[in-house]
Amino acid sequence: WGEKPSVAATAPAVNPAPTASASASSEAAMSGGYQIGPDGVLVRPAQYAADTYTKPELPDEAKENTERGAELAAEYVVETLTYAWNTGDTQPFADMTEPGEVFRETYIDSVNRLYAHGWMYDNKATVTNIVAVDPITDQNSDAQPNTILVLFDVTTSNGTSCVDQRVIVSESDFNVSLGLFMTWKDGHWITTGGDVSRDDQE
Repeated sequence: WGEKPSVAATAPAVNPAPTASASASSEAAMSGGYQIGPDGVLVRPAQYAADTYTKPELPDEAKENTERGAELAAEYVVETLTYAWNTGDTQPFADMTEPGEVFRETYIDSVNRLYAHGWMYDNKATVTNIVAVDPITDQNSDAQPNTILVLFDVTTSNGTSCVDQRVIVSESDFNVSLGLFMTWKDGHWITTGGDVSRDDQE
């Protein structure tokens, strides 16, 4: 979740079998137990298809101009990003983040690049601790007016991903700190900045 696909794709591949040619016209080419699709990318298992994931819904309380509203809206942003990794659908995440903002564009680009040549499923992110929900009052900060910093501890796992004909399975969880600038604009909360850092990295 905190890794870009270009980084994750350098991990050792699972079942790195060479591409096998179809032995008969009625048989699909296989690689490592996966069928190879017409685009040369391994076919995603049907039981983990993108449409098996339910699109997150923004809670009503997250639509209120309160600290609790900002917190719930930030949790929803986490859910939309996880949904994007598992489905390739970045629209819900894009709808909650400000166009042009680095955090937003970096993740949308990473998801789009992954799905241009592969897929991901079983990606997970669980908020384990709400560290802070602090209105930004420092006039010298880079934050926009009416912004609340929401800081979470999050436990994540990257699940299973595919890049072309390489499958990468990430079975271990890791912890990240996630800070989101939630800004009340035009009658709703929107993320105007964000930062993710691995807790096990200095």
